[in-house]
Amino acid sequence: MIQKNFIQLYENSFSQNWDLPALSDYTSEISYTYGEMAHQIARLHLLYEAAGVKKGDKVAVFGKNSSNWCVGFMSIVTYGGVAVPVLADFKPGDAQTIISHSDAVMLLVDNSTMQSLSETEMGAVKVILSLDDWGILSAKPLAALKKAHKGLDQLFDKKFAEGFGPEQVKYAEVDNSEIVEINYTSGTTGFSKGVMLSANSLAGNVDFAMRSIELHPGEKMLALLPLAHCYGCAFDFLFPMAVGVHVTILGKLPATPVIIKAFSDVRPHLILFVPIFFEKIYKKKLLPVLQKGTVKVLTKIPGLSGLIYGKMRKSLVETFGGRFREAVLGGAALGAEVEDFLTRIKFPFTIGYGMTECGPLMSYEGFATTRKGSSGKILDIMELKIDSDEPYTIPGEILVKGENLMEGYYKNEEATKATIDEEGWLHTGDLGVTDKDGFIYIKGRSKSMLLGPSGQNIYPEEIESKLCNLPYIAEAVVLMNSIHRLEALVYPDSDQVKVDGVEAELAIKMEENRKVINQQLAAYETLLKIHIQETEFQKTPKRSIKKFLYKLEN
Repeated sequence: MIQKNFIQLYENSFSQNWDLPALSDYTSEISYTYGEMAHQIARLHLLYEAAGVKKGDKVAVFGKNSSNWCVGFMSIVTYGGVAVPVLADFKPGDAQTIISHSDAVMLLVDNSTMQSLSETEMGAVKVILSLDDWGILSAKPLAALKKAHKGLDQLFDKKFAEGFGPEQVKYAEVDNSEIVEINYTSGTTGFSKGVMLSANSLAGNVDFAMRSIELHPGEKMLALLPLAHCYGCAFDFLFPMAVGVHVTILGKLPATPVIIKAFSDVRPHLILFVPIFFEKIYKKKLLPVLQKGTVKVLTKIPGLSGLIYGKMRKSLVETFGGRFREAVLGGAALGAEVEDFLTRIKFPFTIGYGMTECGPLMSYEGFATTRKGSSGKILDIMELKIDSDEPYTIPGEILVKGENLMEGYYKNEEATKATIDEEGWLHTGDLGVTDKDGFIYIKGRSKSMLLGPSGQNIYPEEIESKLCNLPYIAEAVVLMNSIHRLEALVYPDSDQVKVDGVEAELAIKMEENRKVINQQLAAYETLLKIHIQETEFQKTPKRSIKKFLYKLEN
């Protein structure tokens, strides 16, 4: 059990960082200091009490990233409730199914999102509050809630007659063994399950980050990841809130130029993001420079290459605000070519590995000591096993257990038993190898691994990564046809296609790409054909393609 109590982390942080800025919305005037956040949480607790919400009750949060989303989530867990974050990208019908399945008795939701929901389709929900202004959205609100909401100022003043300050921040007693969150996955296999996370799992993630990643009270972060997803919730929100950091929330992820402007405005001290963004920056801004004739020549000259790479590193660091200590990438694999380049110019980045079932972190190592090609080292509060006779050289399924591990899937014992074996090992579904120091090298998903014509293991993710570094390809999915040959579906890079004016020649360009990549692949991995996908691939909130949706036509 983690020694630090999860709820007490925030009692302490709010009290100690009272006057420091805590949350700000990048696109609005809404902001909170730690004291103001604690004040709003105390007001919400009075409403929950009036509405008859009890310790252990489930409360859903469904809305876009915002400061109020964070206040709402924190108000639930500090009350003793179980938070059920619902990804903003879920369609209304799917969201209603999740809210109903979770047995949530209350819902915090954006006004605009609520317009597409049916109150009668959300099971046990009896109370609906607005994430915009904390107003009541229930069609038939409880009389006690209406009365409390109308007289909330008087209720607050009565409870805190001597004023509300740091010493008044006292939250529910929640043991680390208790469930505090049910997070519904949105994976690439198409089936959403409610992951039950204990306070211990979240405390394990936050405490590990506090021990391993340098952040100080008053420093800044830019929240880019979906807060309803474990990665964003734990590291864009829960970790910095426990430290006293000022988090600026970007909201719905905008176009790349707007993201870069936000980095310039906020100048964060730590960056947490998904690899695809860095791959876009590399492909669109850095690769064209590297391919210029003079630069190609100069980078091969000892001494001059260091100067050129140094300038590129400085430019890239400035793009992200200029004062971050490291960029932590997770949620998907980083292309090998991009990783090679970032390593060559000594850009301060590292790659972590996790999944919702571990709340989410399983491996991490700081950029100064991480190892190329790895996804960091297994956490010191977790154990690692590779299901292989030769775990250092032959890929096997990655198995983990330890403090971060979920308590199981909500109301789904069958799926729980299929994922966690009798010895307590979580079967990740990912394939990889390790080394003697516990670094993890991921080779692909066991469910996506393909068998070659002679039984060879083929990891389509590695081929897809190579494809996405070729001209005019933005995204790719590699599939096996009926004769055990590989073919690829690709979504073109429309911007590059238009700039170069090759719309009419796109099929020819893809055939050229096929010949180029086949020279880089083993014979059993070569592509028989590349098909052009007319629309962008459907993705999960962490930008992984939902491959189960795509098949080759016979």
